[in-house]
Amino acid sequence: MARYTGPKNKLSRREGIDLFGTGGRSLERRLSIPPGGMHRRRRKPSDYGLQLREKQKVKRMYGLLERQFRHLFEQASRGVGVTGTRLLQLLEQRLDNVVYRLGFARTRLMARQMVNHGHVLVDGRKVDVASYRVMPGQTVRLTEAAMKMPVVEELLEDKSAYVPDWLQSTDRGAGRMTRLPERNEMDAHISEELIVEFYSR
Repeated sequence: MARYTGPKNKLSRREGIDLFGTGGRSLERRLSIPPGGMHRRRRKPSDYGLQLREKQKVKRMYGLLERQFRHLFEQASRGVGVTGTRLLQLLEQRLDNVVYRLGFARTRLMARQMVNHGHVLVDGRKVDVASYRVMPGQTVRLTEAAMKMPVVEELLEDKSAYVPDWLQSTDRGAGRMTRLPERNEMDAHISEELIVEFYSR
């Protein structure tokens, strides 16, 4: 499966936010400095530049390549409802994202690795495809082997972990999607209308 394997902090610095949740103090200090050196200043972007940066930001947050992201946008544009909101819903329905949102992984990257290694069950069946679309009513569960991993054990013991309202923790290492997320329950820092404008050019 094709995926980005280059420097992640560089991408985060380009967008000015920690895209992957794997930063740390070093990244925090340099987020305001774009890649290419300290003396480069950010120019005022054009409308196209704003649209492109927003598309790149969201694509990288969810770990998709261009063809995958465009395909999801085309699905969203054919669906019922607001295209931008539908696009975000399709992104949130990805299995790796649901594992992350349920608090079973620190980052989407970690969640994707868990899925790819066969540590996630959907309705009792192993699913090792990160892009699998979880539907309302389906249950996502970690395998026993996954729950014995020290980092996962630590996450499962964290009672303060936030789980969005459209998901429900049903048991240790298990959760269910109760419904599709609404726009106010998804990332407020995303301007999906810019992505729609980018692909509508």
